[in-house]
Amino acid sequence: MAEIIRMPRMSDTMEEGNIVAWLKKEGDKVESGQTIAEVETDKATMELDSYTEGVLLHIAVKEGTVPIDGIIAVIGQPGEDWQAAIAASQGSNGASQPASAGSEKPSPAPQPVSSEPLAGESSDQRVKASPLARSIAKEAGVDLGRIQGSGDSGRIVKRDVEAAMQYAPASAAPAPQQAALVPSVVETPAPVPSAPAFSAPVAEGGAYEEVNLSQMRKVIARRLSESKFSAPHVYLTVEINMDKAIQMRTRLNEVAPVKLSFNDLVIKAAALSLRQHPAINASWLGDKIRYHNEVHIGVAVAIEEGLLVPVIRHADMKSLSQINTEVKNQASKAKERKLQPEEMQGNTFTISNLGMFGIEEFTAIINPPDACILAVGGIIEKPVVQNGQIVVGNTMKVTLSCDHRVVDGAKGAAFLQTLRQMLEDPIRMLV
Repeated sequence: MAEIIRMPRMSDTMEEGNIVAWLKKEGDKVESGQTIAEVETDKATMELDSYTEGVLLHIAVKEGTVPIDGIIAVIGQPGEDWQAAIAASQGSNGASQPASAGSEKPSPAPQPVSSEPLAGESSDQRVKASPLARSIAKEAGVDLGRIQGSGDSGRIVKRDVEAAMQYAPASAAPAPQQAALVPSVVETPAPVPSAPAFSAPVAEGGAYEEVNLSQMRKVIARRLSESKFSAPHVYLTVEINMDKAIQMRTRLNEVAPVKLSFNDLVIKAAALSLRQHPAINASWLGDKIRYHNEVHIGVAVAIEEGLLVPVIRHADMKSLSQINTEVKNQASKAKERKLQPEEMQGNTFTISNLGMFGIEEFTAIINPPDACILAVGGIIEKPVVQNGQIVVGNTMKVTLSCDHRVVDGAKGAAFLQTLRQMLEDPIRMLV
């Protein structure tokens, strides 16, 4: 009997998936475990594998968003009545299939797929290519239909597009300059989204432009709104003298296998401080508070279409070099949307940093279910008082946002005091 293929839940926070591309067309043979489509979730673009064998009888949604458990395709034996299978599925659920963007009404029979492009369909939509390759090709104005893929089954991957760009004619449209990925922590944005340059306009007027929201941006807006308006935030700020931290970083970089950043020092100092203040290393679970015995630091990484928060696990037990390497690797994977859901789960505390953008001080929105998030400003050179004398010093402000249901002001202040001691006398981190 024909098998109904539904949109699976591919991450813990996923409510709908966006079908980016089908790797199989109607009439193609499908084997168990074979990838049939690429789906954009709120966290990454992932491959959708089939767990049944047969022929792809019908694609219900060519592209667009589909809610969890929404019908997206039918797989069965050649000649099977896929319409009857859909009708039987809807009848067993006691409700009709909810409409979703890009869904199509069943036709009397599967239509043969022509080798020529359909009206309004580009060759790019028919070729096999990874989401990253499609994105790069679109921005560079490269026709995927003219590229020979080197991936599995002739699939076009990033390196194929980059090679084609090197030999593109001078008249080809240049790729727009992309914002550099910050391999560090950044502020969680306010719920009101700005118009990102990567989104395709859906409507234009003389004085405005509207853009579609990506799955990631939808979830960012929803989760931050829930956090800001459900968790009572309290903010605590301290100023830290970074003179000794600057000196230690300079000396460490003379012998370290990697070039350490100030973010690495902050992550390590925060992780060790959480060990001394377990009340901060906590989560609000609605009817109970969970105090974690392990320290897993979420590091918000900026990409063009939003934020991803990879987790540095057991950060208190890792060296500065290990933290540096892990953050860089995770940032690179985030840029290519290759982070897996498990790499962005389990954080017990989050760090956000806008210092590299010249921001001296700011407050961050708590990243649920964490009870706290640390906002890190830039290092500022200014006059300070030392031993009764005014001298030039380097200071950095940090602000701890606390869920007041979990963390009282006094406990947050004690944590910040320990964090300041760690960074003002960084030798403490090495013993």
